[in-house]
Amino acid sequence: MAALNHDVHRLEVTSKIDLLMDNLVNIKDETGEFLLHLEDGRIIDTKGWAGWEWTHGIGLFGMWRYYEQTGDAKALGIIKQWFADRFAEGQTTKNINTVAPFITLAYLHEREPDPANIPYLDEWAEWLMAADGLPKTEDGGFQHIVYNDENPGELWDDTLMMSVLPLAKIGLLLDRPHYVEEAKRQFLVHIKYLFDKKTGLWFHGWDFNGRHNFAEALWARGNCWVTIAIPEIIEILDLPEGDALRIFLIDTLAAQVKTLAETQHEGGLWHTLVVDPTSYLEASATAGFAYGILKAVRKGYLPAEYKPVGIKAIQGVLANIDDAGELRQVSFGTAMGDTLQFYKDIPLTSMPYGQSLAVLALAEFLRICD
Repeated sequence: MAALNHDVHRLEVTSKIDLLMDNLVNIKDETGEFLLHLEDGRIIDTKGWAGWEWTHGIGLFGMWRYYEQTGDAKALGIIKQWFADRFAEGQTTKNINTVAPFITLAYLHEREPDPANIPYLDEWAEWLMAADGLPKTEDGGFQHIVYNDENPGELWDDTLMMSVLPLAKIGLLLDRPHYVEEAKRQFLVHIKYLFDKKTGLWFHGWDFNGRHNFAEALWARGNCWVTIAIPEIIEILDLPEGDALRIFLIDTLAAQVKTLAETQHEGGLWHTLVVDPTSYLEASATAGFAYGILKAVRKGYLPAEYKPVGIKAIQGVLANIDDAGELRQVSFGTAMGDTLQFYKDIPLTSMPYGQSLAVLALAEFLRICD
């Protein structure tokens, strides 16, 4: 086998991915500590694989990117089974985060068309667009509604990954250019209110009601969604060189990655508050950064000087995958915090998005030996 950088072999990487996928579909909340209890009595399992949340959407996307590159039958089988099981159970509550699985369904339908998929893709994308569907903030932003909070007037950086990328992909798939234009608009609105001009990083959220960025947290995993989403939207829309939106998005990404390169820990990870070395090191964000940086370099969006930053991040990810295939140093799902200490206190636990972000990063890393 051809060796990858720093003596990691392709077979070792694919073996790690296989372990990560096994762990992903077998994660359980043994204590009930991480179940989400809603006022109407429903209980949302954000850890287990038999649920419908953004955590599962990211898991599906990570495996799709791996399947897309390698043709791995196991990854495809897990994806298809998840959709079959969830659709058999009936639909769930529509919110920003529960749209996340539909980018993978759109890719799957593009490769293996199935008329049964169209009503789902149509209904959920229309909910995002409709005046009586997802509420909008000032400037037409997607309000970050989740299971347990409507978050009126709030923009979160997660939204680009969870809902805007699916909308863009569905728009192309169903030949609805107004979906694509709305996706472009959402990137611009979110950059306007969440981009930190001092660091190039992104604040976790913006509140139109109080006109503030909450704790002004430069939170790592929130930032990693941006590092992923910008290369993805450029690729999905096939924005040509010289296109003004493409240039603007790349400039935005470059500003972020410049600071990421300056703040990376010697072991390859980033702190959960990127510029605060007193906050703990966090591996799921690191995997997201690794994917976005390596992909952006490969696509020519970022200069090659950032490739070592991505590779160092991969080293950090690999060092935190245990023998059972669990990515360690993963922070639990994180709502909007009003203090920086809030982010430091989020517990570490195994989560589907940790597994899948690691799959995503390692799959991109495999391309280095092509």
